[in-house]
Amino acid sequence: MKYITFAVPCYNSEDYMERCIDSLLAGGEDVEIIIVDDGSTDGTGWIADEYERSYPGIVQAVHQENGGHGAAVNRGLTLARGIYYKVVDSDDWLDRQAYMRLLHRIKKMCGPHKAGRETEADLPDLFVCNYLYDHLDEGTRHTVRYRNVFPAEELCGWNDIGRFHASQYLIMHALLFRTVLLRRADVVLPEHTFYVDNIFAYKPLPYVHSIYYMDIDLYHYYIGRADQSVNEKVMMSRIDQQIRVTEIVRKCVDLDEVQMRYPKLAEYMRRNISIMMAISSVHLLLIDSDEAYDKRKRLWDNIREEDSRLYYRLKYTTLSGLTYLPGRLGGMLTRGGYRAARRIYQFQ
Repeated sequence: MKYITFAVPCYNSEDYMERCIDSLLAGGEDVEIIIVDDGSTDGTGWIADEYERSYPGIVQAVHQENGGHGAAVNRGLTLARGIYYKVVDSDDWLDRQAYMRLLHRIKKMCGPHKAGRETEADLPDLFVCNYLYDHLDEGTRHTVRYRNVFPAEELCGWNDIGRFHASQYLIMHALLFRTVLLRRADVVLPEHTFYVDNIFAYKPLPYVHSIYYMDIDLYHYYIGRADQSVNEKVMMSRIDQQIRVTEIVRKCVDLDEVQMRYPKLAEYMRRNISIMMAISSVHLLLIDSDEAYDKRKRLWDNIREEDSRLYYRLKYTTLSGLTYLPGRLGGMLTRGGYRAARRIYQFQ
């Protein structure tokens, strides 16, 4: 039995992928590691094949034409045999001690003598763990924890959770979904598009009935490469993709339906849209061109035309409204607030 499937999307990752994969190998035969070589032109494919040869039954090397991060995540999910599915980007890694605690907990819940239990309702649909923004080159870290949101080491549902702080949201790095749940939620990410991890961390949430939070610092999210997708200049150059993903997230779940079943989850999901709207709005402001201002206006106008209730919530009761302040002064205040948030939370 494979308890966890790790998908490792790789594109020209030869300089750092071994740190990532080596951290996952600590799980031994209990896990599978699917390295997806997404059309790399360097030695990534060769390294992936070497790992498969060295760790048969644990590592699988998959080669495909370049389709982007989403295509690699999709491919891993198609092939996954593990009860749980987790994406680990090739420049990131897991803390060994935390990883062993997580795997031990999953094995204990499943039980080696309880084959097929993964289909039962008492197995958590979602594990949540802490993650670290790791500025490895600078020697600094910032950890995001969820102690105020979820009870530690016990099953809970969305109606049992607390409130998220401003710096807390459920990004892909914090989450470990049951594989069958992701398939049931029809999680298929768009290809040749950056920032699709936002869809992965959002769309399946209404399908989750049970959550298990472990207060362990599991995932090291490396921050610092100049070509990284969350680098400010890179995000500005890819703003159309950020807008596209924001639109997909906004439309992929019926929040009115979620509100009836899980009001606290609906509140969080609206807040998640607010954060994405804020990111898009701020980066369009930073571009500071007539075209960018037109895109910013269109982004908000689309919501107003398609979902006026959501528009007024976002505009007047959430963070994103502060990124759509009128006039030149409003733009200056928004940019200043964004710079301050970057310094406080060290996200890039």
